[in-house]
Amino acid sequence: MQSAKFMRLRRQQRPMHMSEINVAPFVDVMLVLVIIFMIAAPLVTIGVPVDLPDAEARPINEEVEPLVVTIDKDGRIFLQEVETEIGALVPRLVAVSESNPELRIYVRGDQAITYGQVMKVIGLVNGAGFTKVALIAEAPKPGEKDH
Repeated sequence: MQSAKFMRLRRQQRPMHMSEINVAPFVDVMLVLVIIFMIAAPLVTIGVPVDLPDAEARPINEEVEPLVVTIDKDGRIFLQEVETEIGALVPRLVAVSESNPELRIYVRGDQAITYGQVMKVIGLVNGAGFTKVALIAEAPKPGEKDH
């Protein structure tokens, strides 16, 4: 008799087999990864490193990603992040913009280059029919005074 009672107790103590997958750990890991990527994404900057001059202006908010022409401290010209010869700049701008003269184009120039170099690039872009050309500068840091 004891063995029958013992067998019934053993059957009751056995864990039931579950056919469901516990997704709680998976969801936890995914939420942590989402938070990490949300924090890290703004810190990743893509582009050509230039030392922009300071200027007091309001930030630019646009829905459409503009084209950026960059002139680095060595005078090299970049369209987005691709180095481009000055003679090939206009044809590439026309190709990339799909001949849309209303597309905004930003020009970034390192503060070590001359004003003439920046104006030459702006003149080329303007001469190609692009009317919305703007310069990009860096906002001054709080507490920093211009001497």
